[in-house]
Amino acid sequence: MLHLHHTLRRRLCRSLSTANTPSQDILSLSDITRAAFRIQDHVINTPFLEAEQLSSLFDVQLFTKLEFKQSTGSFKERGAANVVLQLTPEQRAKGVIAASAGNHALALARHGPRNQCPVTVVMPVVAPLTKVTNCRNMGARVIVDGGHLLESRTIADTLIEQEGMTYVNGYDDPAILAGQGTIGLEMLQQVPDLDAVVVPIGGGGLIAGVAMAVKNLNPNCKVIGVEPDMCASWTAAIKAGKPVGVPAEGTLADGLAVTTVGSNAFQVAQHLIDDVITVSESSIALSILRLLELESWVVEGGGATAIAGFIDGKLDYLKGQKVGVIMCGGNIDMPVLGRVIERGLTADGRIHRFVATVSDRPGGIAHLTDCIAESGASVKDLYHERASVLEDVAAVAITCTVETRNSEHAKELQQTLKENGVKYQWG
Repeated sequence: MLHLHHTLRRRLCRSLSTANTPSQDILSLSDITRAAFRIQDHVINTPFLEAEQLSSLFDVQLFTKLEFKQSTGSFKERGAANVVLQLTPEQRAKGVIAASAGNHALALARHGPRNQCPVTVVMPVVAPLTKVTNCRNMGARVIVDGGHLLESRTIADTLIEQEGMTYVNGYDDPAILAGQGTIGLEMLQQVPDLDAVVVPIGGGGLIAGVAMAVKNLNPNCKVIGVEPDMCASWTAAIKAGKPVGVPAEGTLADGLAVTTVGSNAFQVAQHLIDDVITVSESSIALSILRLLELESWVVEGGGATAIAGFIDGKLDYLKGQKVGVIMCGGNIDMPVLGRVIERGLTADGRIHRFVATVSDRPGGIAHLTDCIAESGASVKDLYHERASVLEDVAAVAITCTVETRNSEHAKELQQTLKENGVKYQWG
């Protein structure tokens, strides 16, 4: 992090000499560079690699910033370390507290105890058990209470009044923004001539920090935000001209499901971002699958949203350009990963379900499976049910789940079923 490319160093010197804008009163490039020096021995300068298969798939030169390789599996460590290292001795003695369901809690749990700062995290009852356990294992006091994050925050506020701890907002504290901005410094240090960076948006802290760094060092580099359709809080803030609440619906990108973006983050980044897109749930699932199959990376939903933007076709205007994307987290529960893979295969046209009506006499089901085998498809599940076939007591309905190579292969299977006289209803 200290050995800056000479071109980047010149840009850095020019940027630091400019007068602050109102947003830079909250966060400036100098805040980010000081954070970079402060946390360099506490976090990993993660790889920024060209992903050749993804580049070929999307017709861009795609560089991936592997933040899921941080010790706790997400970029959140940068901001947490920057906050803890700036606490006064008195604040450090009393400790810090946060309401978090996941990555921010893990980041504080790691960097607090390592710097003699007690950490309390209030996690809602819906928080993944693995994250609760990991926080405790790292030495944090974990309180599981509150039906959702806002209720957990209320409980945290009560504890602050009682114990005098310092609250650390995981996406809006200026020191958090500065810490996350170090990702932008590293990206341009490693690949100075990027045409665009694509950044997931939840509460806005990551994109605010990255945008401040990137736009100061390379003003021609586009900064593009991506958020899930199911919780598009930044898009709502743009329309309203200020942070506003949006309904919280279930999304695979649970780490981005922040119903109201941070006010500091919005003020810093609203004029620095060139574009914000939203992505579908199916594209997020398919992105997780692509990263697993093509790169052998386990990335959580929020971390995969940048790739989802390409899959949804909303970043086609970047074709032929040099683009950096942030793989911001890899903390996905194994049961969830299994379900996501299933969804991803379905979205990719590789898993299909249909109901076939066959003879209930010996050989009826065998005829159906022979047709499936003839087409080269693979049977994943069969379920037979007689009561629903009212028009023929000698017939049985077979619900089939099959795996195919792609959607074209599925059409070949349908043609084989027709040619062999199998009645079926697809989908």
